[in-house]
Amino acid sequence: MNQYILINRIKVQNANAVAGFTWGFPAITHFLGFRHNLTRKMQGTEFDEKISLSGCAVIAHEHQVHTYGSYDSYFCQNKNPGAMSFEKAKTGKNPSIIEEGKMNMIVSLLIGYEGYLGRENDFLSWLTKQCLLQRLAGGTILEIGAIKLFNIETKAKRLLLKRKLLPGFILMDRSDKLADHYEACSENNPEAELLDAWLDFAALKQQARPRGDLISKHLKKQAKNKENMNTALLQDWDEHLSKPYSGEIPDSIKKHFSGIEETKDNKELLAQWRQYRKPTDKTPADWEYLPKPSQGYLVPVMTGYKAISPVYENAKVSNTRDNETDVCFVESVHSVGEWLGVNRLITTEDFASCLWHYHYEENWYLCRQAHGDSSMMIPNATTETIDVSPSDELI
Repeated sequence: MNQYILINRIKVQNANAVAGFTWGFPAITHFLGFRHNLTRKMQGTEFDEKISLSGCAVIAHEHQVHTYGSYDSYFCQNKNPGAMSFEKAKTGKNPSIIEEGKMNMIVSLLIGYEGYLGRENDFLSWLTKQCLLQRLAGGTILEIGAIKLFNIETKAKRLLLKRKLLPGFILMDRSDKLADHYEACSENNPEAELLDAWLDFAALKQQARPRGDLISKHLKKQAKNKENMNTALLQDWDEHLSKPYSGEIPDSIKKHFSGIEETKDNKELLAQWRQYRKPTDKTPADWEYLPKPSQGYLVPVMTGYKAISPVYENAKVSNTRDNETDVCFVESVHSVGEWLGVNRLITTEDFASCLWHYHYEENWYLCRQAHGDSSMMIPNATTETIDVSPSDELI
């Protein structure tokens, strides 16, 4: 696909910042829903016969989550209605707090299309009006920088499109990395669940490392000694410190300390060495953050829904959105995504791989990219481990 519609620099106020277990950015379903609504509005117009929209890529430029306190303390909540009637005020009952997370953001949407428009200005004027009338991720669209059409067959056009998107980060599907990590976890622990693998990407984990400041100081001193020239020892120690502590220490370090006789000067050093090799509950330790299973700006994302009930007739379910459509209850489906710098997009295939598409299977409603492999999330054996966030939403 070489033809794209760029809706550049959409300024959104009070967008939904919570999606299933995750918070900080709207779910990808919001943006595909935005594109889907544009497709529905095109029906019956002169443009419906000329072009068809396909997929949607999301590029983030700025975001500000409505929180206060430290990084993950509290969302800014509100009470609706803000003022009570006199009768309710006498009873002492306050309006309920609406528990929701909101954010302001500036994003760009890249929508693929096929066909030939002819009079592009008429279509762009119509599209601008429709976008401003819609909501994006539940938020109000305050402003749109520009809407333009691009054909990126040539390198010059691709560079022009990239310049329009910079600075920005594009959301990519990395469910394949979740699948690889889950496979590795299953080899080490047959009882490992998909949720455990997902939490390795989602959670900030720390691990204790026995204190080794005296050991590091000793090895640095040895490396500076021109007579010994033990720089290899320091390199082995630095490499050991770069990995999470597991109790496995390089043999060269063990051999070095086994040849040191205990004296008054190195008593504390050898005591720390013994504690480092065999730590106990009372051993002084430093806490270190564990690295993510893969490199990159990896984040947990919500990518769709899983049906948890049969499809009911509309008349049998109360409080539905309309009086005709059949409904079913669903849970959120979570995966892993990556924020990738727009400067990494080079070829036409790179741009095409950024587009998110709908994917339907029995009881599954997913969003994924063409290069992503989400099939590992679909077997019945994994539904109880990854789809664990109940939702009141109906589809």
